[in-house]
Amino acid sequence: MALYEHVFLARQDLAQAQVDALAEAATKIIEDNNGKVVKTETWGLRSLAYRIAKNRKAHYVMLEIDAPAGVVAELERQTQINEDVIRYMTVKVDELEQGPTVMMRKGDRERRGRRDRDEAGSTGFGGE
Repeated sequence: MALYEHVFLARQDLAQAQVDALAEAATKIIEDNNGKVVKTETWGLRSLAYRIAKNRKAHYVMLEIDAPAGVVAELERQTQINEDVIRYMTVKVDELEQGPTVMMRKGDRERRGRRDRDEAGSTGFGGE
């Protein structure tokens, strides 16, 4: 079976429970067609680069999938029908990323950057 990453953007006016239900529906489609969802990540409500269907923000969800190609075709067909999903993209990958994705590590990077700046300020090298 092939490995895929499927990311979809849900409308901004949906509650988090409704977004989770969309992810569960996608998972059910995959599992009903002999595929397997390896990991699901909800990246939260994020601003869009440009307005899409009158939405300035969207809920981002990523699924890592291990499934045959026919499953992806059915998942995309069902996603295209759903009016709560404003964009989606499925990419075939050579291997799935271990641990959290870059989108989930972004907060760690920001915290680490602040910590590094705080440590640099306390070393005495600052024109004191």
